[in-house]
Amino acid sequence: MFRSDLLIPAAGHSVIDFEVDEGAFHAAGAVHGTVYFKMLDDAAFYAANSLVSDRFLLTTSFNLLFTRPIGPGRIRAEGRWISGKRRVYVAEASLIDSDGEEVGRGTGTFMRSRPGGDPARFAAAPQDAELDVYRDAIADGAPHGAVRPVAILGIDARQELLGV
Repeated sequence: MFRSDLLIPAAGHSVIDFEVDEGAFHAAGAVHGTVYFKMLDDAAFYAANSLVSDRFLLTTSFNLLFTRPIGPGRIRAEGRWISGKRRVYVAEASLIDSDGEEVGRGTGTFMRSRPGGDPARFAAAPQDAELDVYRDAIADGAPHGAVRPVAILGIDARQELLGV
């Protein structure tokens, strides 16, 4: 969708910097809400997933608060793990514009995937692996509309996070 840079400064924290331009605007001349969702979800996901080494996390719900419109420029998404260390994790994220103002906030719930997966496979074949985890969650009884394949920033970010 757009170029971004991921940093995991500590377990339970993530920072994603990205640029937005007019290509991401809706008809009213500001960034479309899907950009808010993607970056908030990714930041919260990476914060929570930084605490997990044996499984992959899936977003099961995400709530957004749009606080200001986003114009073109550099935006930072900051993710923080809040709670959970077994099956379900909760993390929040904030979007900060180039003036240091919060423009959006979100809280997500993330579920651990089934045991037996190899986290390294996400670096090797990311889209296929994400779909496999999604199918596994559905097979485990998650309602079809409640779980979606998690959108990740790209292969470089995955390799950095997984250390491959």
